[in-house]
Amino acid sequence: MRILASAVLTMEAFVMGFAILLAMGEHSGGALAFGGVIAILVLLNAGLMKKKIGWVIGSILQVAMIGYGAIVTPMYFMGALFAALWIAAFVVGRKGEAIRAELLRQKPLK
Repeated sequence: MRILASAVLTMEAFVMGFAILLAMGEHSGGALAFGGVIAILVLLNAGLMKKKIGWVIGSILQVAMIGYGAIVTPMYFMGALFAALWIAAFVVGRKGEAIRAELLRQKPLK
């Protein structure tokens, strides 16, 4: 669960970098700084995934990614896509951890 979510957050940081490049020609420095802050926070949050606060901050950052669509319109789509991947990482990761825990509880066959 943690590894999938960290991978999603890392890819989001790259997408935000490209979104900042798209915004560079048409928008003010404040819009670029806002995108830069989101990109840095997303990347730093990938390291917080061992704690519950990492999931909370990550979910808030998903909303911020979608909100950046007000500056760079394609980010509405990309933000929603990554939010879906975020939810999938949570659901699939939880199932994977349950399977892993069950395998570790079973005794090895002799």
